[in-house]
Amino acid sequence: MKLSHLLILLNLLLLFSCKEDREPGIETSKEEEAVVVEKLASADLIAERFSSLPIAAGTIKLQYKDLLDSIYSKRNYKPIWTDRTLREDLYRGIERATEDGLEPEDYHLDYLNKSLANLSGIGDKERSLTEIVLTDAFLKLTSDYNSGKLNPKEIYDIWGVENNKVDLQGLLKYGVDQNNILAAIDSVIPKHEVYKGLKRSLKKYRELVKTEENPVFISEEGASIKLNEEDSRIPDIKRRLKQLGYWEQEIADSLITYNDSLQNAVKKFQEKYGIETDGVIGAGTIKTLNKTYQDRLEQILVNLERWRWYPKDLGNQYIIVNIANYRLHLVKNGDTLATHRTMVGTEARKTPVFSDRVEHIVYNPTWTIPPTIKTKDVIPAASKDPDYILRKNFSIFNRSGQKMSPHEIDWSSSKVKAYTFRQEAGLTNPLGLVKIIYPNEYMIYLHDTPSKSLFNKNLRAQSSGCVRVQDVLELAKMLLSDQPKYDDKKIEEILNSGKTTTIKITQQVNVHHLYWTVWNENGSTRFAEDVYKRDAAIYKLLTKN
Repeated sequence: MKLSHLLILLNLLLLFSCKEDREPGIETSKEEEAVVVEKLASADLIAERFSSLPIAAGTIKLQYKDLLDSIYSKRNYKPIWTDRTLREDLYRGIERATEDGLEPEDYHLDYLNKSLANLSGIGDKERSLTEIVLTDAFLKLTSDYNSGKLNPKEIYDIWGVENNKVDLQGLLKYGVDQNNILAAIDSVIPKHEVYKGLKRSLKKYRELVKTEENPVFISEEGASIKLNEEDSRIPDIKRRLKQLGYWEQEIADSLITYNDSLQNAVKKFQEKYGIETDGVIGAGTIKTLNKTYQDRLEQILVNLERWRWYPKDLGNQYIIVNIANYRLHLVKNGDTLATHRTMVGTEARKTPVFSDRVEHIVYNPTWTIPPTIKTKDVIPAASKDPDYILRKNFSIFNRSGQKMSPHEIDWSSSKVKAYTFRQEAGLTNPLGLVKIIYPNEYMIYLHDTPSKSLFNKNLRAQSSGCVRVQDVLELAKMLLSDQPKYDDKKIEEILNSGKTTTIKITQQVNVHHLYWTVWNENGSTRFAEDVYKRDAAIYKLLTKN
């Protein structure tokens, strides 16, 4: 972020930032003692401290030693935290980091608690260290808010979202110059409604964790339980549903039949937690029932971290795809204009996380087979039966662009992998009637599908990476809403012609493929299945140290 943009943002924040009626802070010095610690330390003492400052000073592990040296050397080692208000506001900012799922001790809370509460009682050298630790804490706190504790590019082989950039030195300077450290911190906290909702859920689930005692564990051994079947686990299933607020009737160990009342409760539970809402008590449902409030709390913490990785500004108009929840939303100026069900990539062929911009729409599209599908699916099938190519309405072109007959190809040759395989437009084309293109290195786009019934399933990780969209013709229509010549009649003519037709998008619409498994909807915390099994790994990394 350029400093000029940063200053504009902070000026806006200052309009809403109020320092009146402040509660007593961490510092307890009397007024007559405050003069002693007003500057914390002299420039000479700070410079002397830097000359021999290790990465770890006692129990303090500095996160930004090189940047600290640069910041202080540029100001001839003059102290930064000369105002008590600045020090106490930073301390407050660190304390409240827990509201965002961050750990205050990562920002030297314990050390600052002891030093700031006794500034007049510690020596000059210790105060010089306190000065440096305050700066390090600010840098670490604002960096974590801005772009997260973890770097997703170090976790995933494929990650297409650019890291959020921020000028930490400029941010610090502005906060100090304006005597408003809290506004500087607030400027880098994510503002998206999903993030705000997760903070509310975090608060609620922290309370729920305190109340949870002896959660009922249901055996995960045994077959799926269907309506009217008997199973010895039924009483425990009722007990667990009662603990979670889904069952209010009496529970008797002798009643082991899966009846209608219990199925209704199970379906409500399945819907809440993103499980196939079929009323069958299978392995997935039981595994989810066995998750505790602590498990859910950890999931919320993971998703807060994810949202610190995502773009701060999604744009005025954008399509956002939540891969985990199989949903797409079209948003303009903060209002959701449309929501569509989607199908996304399987575990083996995951839909990647990335951001881009819509460029054009293709009606009656052909399908150029992606390399992975070509190698793993099409070529093996055609090598066994060349007529497979004809049945699928495929065309094959060699490297010279010459169309080839499947019966003339040596399917055992390595040259086959270099050929282009294209499925022509038509009823059997898996892209259906339209695709929406935003050119990207992953060859991912939105498209129609002839298999409409698949959208009725709850679990829809069934594609080869691209995103199939229910009622995608309606979405395409909205993307063309600023071009009157492409009205319903014109689009119908194009579709009926069967001719592949490309239309350029003239309004700016960003596309964000993101992945989150928890959100707050109308005051209720909702969960999606972690289809790509990512949550546990991220939580482990977050709590590694």
